[in-house]
Amino acid sequence: MLLPNGVSHLPDYLSRPRQQALVDTIRSIVADAPLFIPVMPRTGRPMSVRMTSCGPLGWVTDKEHGYRYQATHPITGKPWPDMPAELLEIWNDVSGYDKPPQACLVNFYSDEARMGLHQDKDEQDLAAPVVSISLGNSCLFRVGGLAHNDRTLSFRLSSGDVVILGAEGRLCFHGVDKIYPSTSTLLKNGGRINLTLRRVAD
Repeated sequence: MLLPNGVSHLPDYLSRPRQQALVDTIRSIVADAPLFIPVMPRTGRPMSVRMTSCGPLGWVTDKEHGYRYQATHPITGKPWPDMPAELLEIWNDVSGYDKPPQACLVNFYSDEARMGLHQDKDEQDLAAPVVSISLGNSCLFRVGGLAHNDRTLSFRLSSGDVVILGAEGRLCFHGVDKIYPSTSTLLKNGGRINLTLRRVAD
């Protein structure tokens, strides 16, 4: 499978004990910064994922103000929880970038959730890669080129896999076409967690 330049897939990057430790950490983050349902700009249409963030900044979206990063949770008004050391270690190991991430998006996918093709382009620092970590049920991940209608390819992401979008692949369109139910026992009630590490500003 030949991925677009700058896109890397690291299968089984995280061992099962590291996955479990990360899930426990995410639970504590969600306890402090509850999952919420983001909605699309202009239409107010709800997305099928629930999300939260950790780190100095979090990604949010709403009907009135659209996609953006901000320093506080949109519902509680509190600052986002600190970025855990485990995530900083992963970033330092795989990103090849000398500045730390400023946001980690935590997306929870139920078995019915999807994510349409999109670019991660709300960041100022596009020299920094996006590092994506999969936990829980497998998904069918799709990645294309720099234009929405470019040819795409799809491959399966399993719990513990890491994907990196960097260099020429930083702005590749990508999305999640489907979740494969009951493919992991990591999450007690099923589903998939995707953690996306991003550097926002220069």
